[in-house]
Amino acid sequence: MKFERFEKDLTDNIREAQLKLGYDGRPMSLNYMYTTLGHLLGCSPEEEAVFAELSQFAAEAAPRFGQISYRKIRDGVCVTVPAEGTAFVNGGTTGGEFIAELIGAVSRHGISLDEVLEVFRRHGEISVEESGCEDFDYLVRFSGGKPDEHFYCLTLEPCMGGGCHVTYHRFIPEDYAELFP
Repeated sequence: MKFERFEKDLTDNIREAQLKLGYDGRPMSLNYMYTTLGHLLGCSPEEEAVFAELSQFAAEAAPRFGQISYRKIRDGVCVTVPAEGTAFVNGGTTGGEFIAELIGAVSRHGISLDEVLEVFRRHGEISVEESGCEDFDYLVRFSGGKPDEHFYCLTLEPCMGGGCHVTYHRFIPEDYAELFP
């Protein structure tokens, strides 16, 4: 399928938001930069090319997601998935997938880095590197891109009363390479 990578990313982002905010049966809008869409859709990051690919994707994905819409925003595109699409994503997940476990873990205060890394290890072989930059503390990724290809930037934040809180941001490999050369 031509749009497999974009559909997986879209589905992953919807699922992540549903886990963090709850599923409410409503449409969801996600903002993407042109460069990110170029990588995910396998096209030029130019506006015309991205919109042409999104039009094809929306037509192909309509049986699963309903009528996806998109509009230009500053430096990118706002992609809106209708309620039937967010229901499709919600209905196709078990709650036992990696992202559900990760969000559950990092939502707890006082969790250690080792406990968070154990969540990753339960789902695949991982690589862990100290970042060497002030934006985050550790880079974690799955070897071979399974269960996902994202680069996870973990930050250890001190908590009052001891312990720590771990936060994360995730990027597709190309965006990570552009942001942290």
